[in-house]
Amino acid sequence: MVVPELRGWRAARPRLERLARAARPRLTRAARSVRPGLARLARTAGPRIARLAGPTGSRSARTRTWQYTAGAATAGLALAAGAVTAAGPWDSTGQRTAERDRAVALERTGGTDHGRGSDTSATSHAPAGEPEPAPSAGAVLVGLDAAGATVKSASGAKPLRDVLDPLLGDAALGARHSAVVVDAATGRTLYEQDGGQAFTPASVTKIATAVAALSALGPDHRFTTRAALEPDTREVVLVGGGDPTLTARADAHGWASLRDLADATAAALAQRGLREVTLSYDTTLYAGSDLHPIGVNDNVARVTALTADEGRTDASTSGPAPRAADPAADAARAFGRFLAGHGVKVTDPGPSKATGRARTLASVSSPPLSDVVERMLTDSDNDIAEALSRQTAAATGQRADFAGGGRAIAGQLKKLGLPLAGAQFHDGSGLNRADRLTANLLTALLRTAADPARPGLRPVLTGLPVAGFTGTLADRYAADGAAGLVRAKTGTLTGVNTLAGTTVDRDGRLLVFAFLTDGTTDPQAAQSALDTTATTLSSCGCA
Repeated sequence: MVVPELRGWRAARPRLERLARAARPRLTRAARSVRPGLARLARTAGPRIARLAGPTGSRSARTRTWQYTAGAATAGLALAAGAVTAAGPWDSTGQRTAERDRAVALERTGGTDHGRGSDTSATSHAPAGEPEPAPSAGAVLVGLDAAGATVKSASGAKPLRDVLDPLLGDAALGARHSAVVVDAATGRTLYEQDGGQAFTPASVTKIATAVAALSALGPDHRFTTRAALEPDTREVVLVGGGDPTLTARADAHGWASLRDLADATAAALAQRGLREVTLSYDTTLYAGSDLHPIGVNDNVARVTALTADEGRTDASTSGPAPRAADPAADAARAFGRFLAGHGVKVTDPGPSKATGRARTLASVSSPPLSDVVERMLTDSDNDIAEALSRQTAAATGQRADFAGGGRAIAGQLKKLGLPLAGAQFHDGSGLNRADRLTANLLTALLRTAADPARPGLRPVLTGLPVAGFTGTLADRYAADGAAGLVRAKTGTLTGVNTLAGTTVDRDGRLLVFAFLTDGTTDPQAAQSALDTTATTLSSCGCA
């Protein structure tokens, strides 16, 4: 199986290679300027990486947190001192390491293809009997240079305020708007317009949810679903661990599989001579109402600790879809059907709670939280966002309901020293119109995720949709030449359009930005105006 994002890379490889060739001279100059600092960082991190890697060299070890640190120390994509450390999860081709590692694991290939030059499609071959290398992606976060650049400077030498003020004054952006642009390397605010004013953020809320979950749980955390047998009974309890990516489909695409859990459970029951059981399910990890305040809606399922395929009743994997009225019961019934396929007779499942004496028969776990966060951000997945909000609450001693999730997110961001004035969290997805965020907070979140001292937060950056290629930006920016240059989280509610993310300007600086609007009347026009603003920021060489 190929990670969905990688299909776009392959199709776009020739174009990205042209961009890489055009940018190579300036990237080389930038690399020279930061090489001494990187060397010091590598020397400092090297012994720790060696200790953490251990002697086994196992696949699981290579996907642990230390890899983010190692990537930050050795990244070949040198844009500026801050850009290098912020770009740690991208390898030297610009492919994010989580994509690469996942492709390796699922395609049974041997690793990144280091044998291919940037201007040839030929790949190196593994020794006889060894797996072929995984396909390398073309460079994504390239800077712009005069030769062959597809984005031309629209601003000349104008100050950034002279460039952005007219764009943000577009009537399509509604009655109120806020904007902040920050240099990621220095932390210097380059532009601010009402950056401290709180707005309804819509889905850019997921950036805050991601930072909070990663800081509370760690990027290597996994969510486990298990089947347990109550002693001296024939009761099998399917215990929900709050995995929002659990799937009942035949092709699990690398996520935790309910079918695999049933296979292992049936085998464990057979060893005990049990061919007939009472089936129940446990959702008590979460508390409170499972219905989002917006009510029954195709954009989010009921929030329960046990769900398969996000309660979707069609074949979709992202976006709006009809949802099951009781996702937990549906998942338990599917589990029962899979057990029946192994000859185990089961009752119709009902809710229960596993006791402390219940013995685990089998379990399945999600990929690492780093992967789950990337999927949430790339696809703007509301179900994952609500699950991560409650998981953050459970991990920090809050009640695992909507209110507790909001408190937990705010609490984690406060621990990170982020500017919370005016911020309000009522859910994890941003579907609740009572949520409030500021542009100052959003840019601070993104810059914190780029902090080399916090490598565990890097999936917040690597999960951002890539303009023209992935997720919610896949069909945007294609016409204006900024494809591959902007990575940003989108947000849309009626009357609200938001955009927050990163880009590299013409001078090679990694910038973080946040644009918030309120009172828009034409969502398409507002979206276009925000895209134009981000594109201009990318092409700007402004002082």
